[in-house]
Amino acid sequence: MDKLEIKCAGPLDGRVTISGAKNAALPILAGSLLSDSPVVLANVPHLNDVTTTVKLLRRLGAEVTVHDGMELEVNPSTINDFNAPYELVKTMRASVLVLGPLLARYGRADVSLPGGCAIGARPVDLHVAGFKSLGADIRIEDGYIRARCGQLSGARIILDTVTVTGTENLMMAAVLAKGETRIENAAREPEVADLANFLNGLGARISGAGTATIVVQGVERLSGGRYRVLPDRIEAGTYLVAAAISRGRVRVTGVVPTHLDAVLAKLAEAGARITQGVDWVEADMRGRRPKAVDLTTSPYPGFPTDMQAQFCALNAVAEGAGSITEQVFENRLMHAVELQRMGADLRIRGNTVLSHGVEQLTGAPVMATDLRASASLVLAGLVAQGTTHVERIYHIDRGYECIEEKLGLLGASIRRIPG
Repeated sequence: MDKLEIKCAGPLDGRVTISGAKNAALPILAGSLLSDSPVVLANVPHLNDVTTTVKLLRRLGAEVTVHDGMELEVNPSTINDFNAPYELVKTMRASVLVLGPLLARYGRADVSLPGGCAIGARPVDLHVAGFKSLGADIRIEDGYIRARCGQLSGARIILDTVTVTGTENLMMAAVLAKGETRIENAAREPEVADLANFLNGLGARISGAGTATIVVQGVERLSGGRYRVLPDRIEAGTYLVAAAISRGRVRVTGVVPTHLDAVLAKLAEAGARITQGVDWVEADMRGRRPKAVDLTTSPYPGFPTDMQAQFCALNAVAEGAGSITEQVFENRLMHAVELQRMGADLRIRGNTVLSHGVEQLTGAPVMATDLRASASLVLAGLVAQGTTHVERIYHIDRGYECIEEKLGLLGASIRRIPG
């Protein structure tokens, strides 16, 4: 199994082009199943999770063609299977997103309970309750969600807690339901709005995406079309933190700056000079040690849980004491233990990491426990004295396209080696 070898090479400097968003591409790929003719998707990132989703769509019978420039063409008209098996779903919780489209268009779906990173419970009970409100018969047995329905009917659905995949799954199911569906306490993430924009381009009638209330007027069918996936705000945020932690300067291009507001506010608080244009953002920390920050994760537009681990690495070498509280997932602080192996002065108190920044981390063999934890360990390795080996990097390949190449272009000493 491959691992990343990282050596401290000084401040990063340069530009990096941001890839398409994994968390938008995956639901959009699932949403293509609602169409009755081919869909072409541009700016799809080359990631393991995308590869797994393509395998799943092909397993269901869809024809998926990869074109130059990482464009994917999905022809869902050949769907002939409605089973998402455990061997494909176990590595990626987003696989559950085929449930809504299959149920709405074909009236049946058998989807294995999903897996993914070991960062806490991701119950599907909100999905199940919502589908029942739309008129589906749902059973959970033998590790599968087994769903059946005739014509789904619109309903008012109030989500007990904010859930991104739950919002997306129910929104997709409602597209072909009869009548109006209102989803209240909906997730407001940009990726949810991107999915709605994609579906509307195929003929759906969705309003309110990006707000707490989404209204879907059911339609009889969706036709094919072409769509470009929005840029990955988490990848962009990670490279901006790389600038701050290395006391360098990095400009990320091809982004939507407003999607990074919460992250940029904390980077500015840490001492970075932030400048931005229409589709770029630059963080400049040259000549300065970052200052520790306090933050608490929350659903968008709050501080994203997917950036918590990266700021934990930043706080580890920052001036002063900081506090990071994780409120979205209950088991997402495992990276702190690995950072301690590198000399970080961190203390875990419940769902909070308390830090006292040290002047220098020390390279060590460390193990990634989830996708964003792996990014935090890479960031720490950039500024650690000696050599850092990050193992189990299949996690990072799920969410970061060519991370060693992109960091290398910024001046990092990083390479992939056999494990």
